[in-house]
Amino acid sequence: MRYKSGIIFLISLSLIFCVSPQKKIQEARKTDPAYQYNMGLFFLNEGNIGEAIKYLKISLTLKPDYDLALCSLGLAYSMKGDLEQSINYYKACIKVNPSLTEAHNFLGTVYQEMGFIDQAEREYRIAIVDEKFKSRQLPYYNLARLYITKNKLQEALVYVEEALKIYGNFTMAHNLKGNILERLNRLPDAIDSYLRALDRLAPEGRDKNVNISFNLAVAYFKNNEYSKAKDIFERIYLRVTDLEMKDKIDRFLRIINR
Repeated sequence: MRYKSGIIFLISLSLIFCVSPQKKIQEARKTDPAYQYNMGLFFLNEGNIGEAIKYLKISLTLKPDYDLALCSLGLAYSMKGDLEQSINYYKACIKVNPSLTEAHNFLGTVYQEMGFIDQAEREYRIAIVDEKFKSRQLPYYNLARLYITKNKLQEALVYVEEALKIYGNFTMAHNLKGNILERLNRLPDAIDSYLRALDRLAPEGRDKNVNISFNLAVAYFKNNEYSKAKDIFERIYLRVTDLEMKDKIDRFLRIINR
């Protein structure tokens, strides 16, 4: 019995010594702004906005001028739909670190969503001149979107092509280019852009992304290639959840089947 008790005592001691360093790590993490920030990013990527905001705010409590945490909070609040609060955090981030170009681009997207077109354009232009910005295709893409709202299609085409020069596999840029070309009545070129967008999706992604396929079918229809349009409309019909899109497909198919 004494022998067994000794073993139990030794095991218990080893557990204490194992747990103690772990507790120290946990305590250290509570006061580590970088750890709290990374936890916030994890939950942001998971789509858990509430938890993301909680950890990002803890990070800022520990380090009030933490530019990355401020920028991420701006993104979190924009995802939540609180655009005013999102703007506040992006502005605070830029005040702390004006060279964090990502914040300028994000701020531009929020301004654009709120209809503040001039402010959005200003932020995008700040972003595109930073040659060190690793995602410069994004502000170019956003400028193209912005110029479509201004009905300046040639300028929009220039910006989306700049985005594609930087990142040729930018699926949504190919789709946007197709949309611009379609509006310019350059239908064969629009069809080519939509096909390029689809080619850059994985096979399972093509099944899920009905929007690009719908755009391609409409372009085929406008270009009088009715059989190709019909094939795509019928193929995506059951996967379409948007009732307005479904109604449009019904109307296109009725015209084709006359």
